[in-house]
Amino acid sequence: MRDLEGVFVPVTTPFRGDDVAVEGLQANLRKWNATALAGYVVLGSTGEFPMLSEAERDQVLVAAREAIPRDKAFIAGTGANSTLHSIRQTKRAAEVGADLAIVITPHYFTKGFSQAQAQVRHYLAVAEASPIPVVIYNFPLNTGINLEADTVAKIAQHPNVCGIKDSSGNIPQAAQILDQTPKSFHVLVGAASALLPSLAIGSSGGILALGLVAAREFCDVYRLARGGRWDEARDWNRKLYPLLRANFIETSPIPVKAALAMMGKITEAYRLPLVNISDGNRSKLAAVLTDLKLIDE
Repeated sequence: MRDLEGVFVPVTTPFRGDDVAVEGLQANLRKWNATALAGYVVLGSTGEFPMLSEAERDQVLVAAREAIPRDKAFIAGTGANSTLHSIRQTKRAAEVGADLAIVITPHYFTKGFSQAQAQVRHYLAVAEASPIPVVIYNFPLNTGINLEADTVAKIAQHPNVCGIKDSSGNIPQAAQILDQTPKSFHVLVGAASALLPSLAIGSSGGILALGLVAAREFCDVYRLARGGRWDEARDWNRKLYPLLRANFIETSPIPVKAALAMMGKITEAYRLPLVNISDGNRSKLAAVLTDLKLIDE
């Protein structure tokens, strides 16, 4: 079983016009490989997976496998509203060489899918069919559905379900999940603001979009906390507060991609209906990045 301790990042998908720029993806991964990041989520929300065709998703996974070293986790986003499609995508990710699959909560038929029974059956079916371990992906802000701790506990009973990315930002909920699941089950937070408090209650780390912008800084917060140096970890975390706030000035992943573009790591391009950051918010974001010395004045 792949270790899921540390800071992971959900990588962006670079575009060149209407095409996926796989060479740009590989170049970015090679730069992030030089950091202490524990691994990558490819085709997550930050990677704009709903905007990609099945062929493009396959293209991205193959390119990522070539660029991700074996000592860093390769977690493939394979979730869909259809259980059958999720299983097919997960099997393909395993064929490509992904270490784990991360599966978003089905959500299109919100009323029906919000029932715990439907979610449990979905995840257990995917886990049973998957050749690789499965990570639950709870992102209520985007899906409109929150997986309660009791539901997660039922899904976690399957031996092929190894953890959850909980992007709810709800620390009491994370504590409940930790209490109700096996010790081998990894709880990873998806909100950067939740990383430090979650580590205090026993989380394994986080899958953080802002880790793309400040990999060293978030890895330092994790390292200091894990080493019991809580005062230093809190000091680092306080310095990052403006960046945490800036990430919510527009819909994710727009602020993260805009920041990476300002840092010269990607070309700022999105798939419609996502659009470029507004001029006013661009100035605010640039000021935060400048203060943190992530870009030059």
